[in-house]
Amino acid sequence: FAGVVFHSLRGQGVLVTGGASGIGADIVRGFAAQGCRVGFVDRDAVAGQALADAHEQVFFAACDVTDVAALRQAITTLAGPVGGFDVLVNNVANDDRHAIEDVTPAYFDQRVAVNFRPHFFAAQAVLPGMRARGGGAIVNLGSVSWKIKGAGYAVYASCKSAMLGFTRVLAGELGRDNIRVNCVVPGWVMTERQVSLWLDEQGE
Repeated sequence: FAGVVFHSLRGQGVLVTGGASGIGADIVRGFAAQGCRVGFVDRDAVAGQALADAHEQVFFAACDVTDVAALRQAITTLAGPVGGFDVLVNNVANDDRHAIEDVTPAYFDQRVAVNFRPHFFAAQAVLPGMRARGGGAIVNLGSVSWKIKGAGYAVYASCKSAMLGFTRVLAGELGRDNIRVNCVVPGWVMTERQVSLWLDEQGE
């Protein structure tokens, strides 16, 4: 869809989680190209600021999304220059590999804190503004990982499968507020991280 212009997006305020690299960075670039005002959070302060500096009307807040209080504050901070949010893209994720025998309660909680909890609380944070604006859109990024019987990331896949249930319940609750909620499920995307960590001879 390179070069396609969606006129309805121009001037929209967008929030993206995990927007400094990979799929998230392309989401930020894509919305910016449509004339949106984009705010995004990421823990990588250097890459995040570089991406923001490369585009007009793109704003960055460094944030560890596992810290819910910090996430809420970052969203509040970004709402100022963006002018409020019409769209939330819950993108942040980390597919760290693990054997089920090695998972501790602390590791389990940390994985959920990256791959599911921020999505819930980011949605919660933008709701008052979306309601006041008369509607909005929330897009949750899922994954095919839990559908293809992959191995080595049971906690990650569980969180990604939860995106579908989360999306359906939110859609049911928020439809009356004119807030659409959808789940986008990409296949395997060859980001720099994926290539450097997981691409093997068979994949090549």
